[in-house]
Order: sequence, then C-alpha cells, then structure tokens
Amino acid sequence: MNTSQQQKAETFKLLHQRSGLFVVANAWDAGSAKTLTSLGFEAIATTSAGLAFSMGRVDGEGLVSREETLLNARSVVEATHLPVSADLENCFGDDPEFCAETILMAAKAGLAGGSIEDATGNPAGPIYCFEHALARVKAAVATAKSLPIPFTLTARAENLIHGSTDLKDTIRRLEAFAEAGADVVFAPGFKTIEDITAAVKAVAPCPINVVMGIPNTNFSLNMLADIGVKRVSVGGAFFRAAYSSFLTAAEEVRQHGTFGFGNMATPTTELNKIFK
Repeated sequence: MNTSQQQKAETFKLLHQRSGLFVVANAWDAGSAKTLTSLGFEAIATTSAGLAFSMGRVDGEGLVSREETLLNARSVVEATHLPVSADLENCFGDDPEFCAETILMAAKAGLAGGSIEDATGNPAGPIYCFEHALARVKAAVATAKSLPIPFTLTARAENLIHGSTDLKDTIRRLEAFAEAGADVVFAPGFKTIEDITAAVKAVAPCPINVVMGIPNTNFSLNMLADIGVKRVSVGGAFFRAAYSSFLTAAEEVRQHGTFGFGNMATPTTELNKIFK
C-alpha cells in the first residue's frame, strides 16, 4: 500500500460521507478511464460486463478470471489519479475464505474499493442462500477492515437481475449486508422510485448505490438525490453506448457503402489530448 493509494482510498470514503450524491463512472480499460477522468468525474469503477465484452466474452458466466479482472483493474488504477473501485463479481469463489483472499488481492492491485455479490454464476441456482451469502460478506468485510487503507467494500444483492422479483428478500439481504459492516450496499435492477426509496430507508444510514443506464429506469440524479441515494453508477452502459455507435458505423459501411459516421466521430486530435 502506498501513499497515493491511501489518499485515493480516503478520498473515496469521504465521497460516501459528505452530503449529496455522487457518480462513480464505470470504465472498462485504461483509455475509457482516462476519458472519464478528463470529463470531471470524481471516482471510477470498473465494469465486469464491459471487460468481458471487450475481451469478446459473454458477461455473467464466469468467463473472466480473477487474475484477468485484477490485471485490468490495475491498468485502470494506473490510468487515473481518481480513486478506483473494482467490480469483483462474486469474488470468484463460493467459500468465504476465497472471497476474503480476493479482497486482499484487490487492495494489493491499488484499488480504493471493490464489490462482492450474492450471485453464484450458476444458472441452476443463481443466488446464494441467505446464510451463505451473509457469511461471504462478513469474511470480505473482516478483510477489508484489516487493511491499512480505508478500503470501501460494496455488497450487492443480485435477485432482481436474476429473475426474482422478491423485493422483500432483496431488501432483507441489503439490511443484513449493511449490518455486517459493508460500506455501501447495492441491488441492481430497481424499476421504481418507490422501491429505491424503500431500500434507502431500510439500510440507512448505510449508503446505497443505484445503477442507471438500464432501459426504463431513466431517473435523474436530482430525483435520486432527493430520496437519499448516495452513489450512482452506470455498470456496462457506457460500454454499450460506445458499441452502439460502433455497430451503427459498421452497419452503414456494410449495408449502404457510405461513411457518414466519420463526420460525427471524435477527431484524433481530441483523443490525443485526452490520452497525452
């Protein structure tokens, strides 16, 4: 752990403690991290979906290893002066001890924070049972608290994006994760302001992260701030937006034989300014 990492970790922790809401912008590589930094965001998070897609792999099926994830995270850390939190999926293992080891490795990679989720990666049983999920979070919390830096641990309840609409169980998990010492809790997939409000109230004073950029969840930052959301992320949405433009351009050439997309593309000189 170096001084720079210490300062980044302290900055990231303070963002969760100050009044109001902040956005943690999701990068999938060093270039996207530099771009987001140049736009004035205050913190960066990695995206497991963006990383998987950038490697030509399917997301959510455990096809990106822990080593690959942490190597990518380190490249993002080295590309920005901002604090970086990593999407560590389910910490790449079932056992609490393995999760704890992942958190330790994440800190050694220079990160200011990281996440653990209760999704198994197994379609036949996509969510860990409550007791095991909680044991995994407790192990991750214990390791995070033992570190010489204030590593911010995010605990995620994944029910809503894995086919379950059981809001009561989702909030129960968030409450338990908060009580276990997670610094932030997160349940991707909320569809209504009412559901988000219920979660915010249930876990208070623990900060809650809400992911935007998902279809049909176009709540503004002001709306989310008004109900007490502390942090907003975008997951793989920036990557999907970039790929949308790429696909549109490629389809124009393939289907029409024209190159109008080039008129809208960011000039090389502007990109060089970002990456210089």
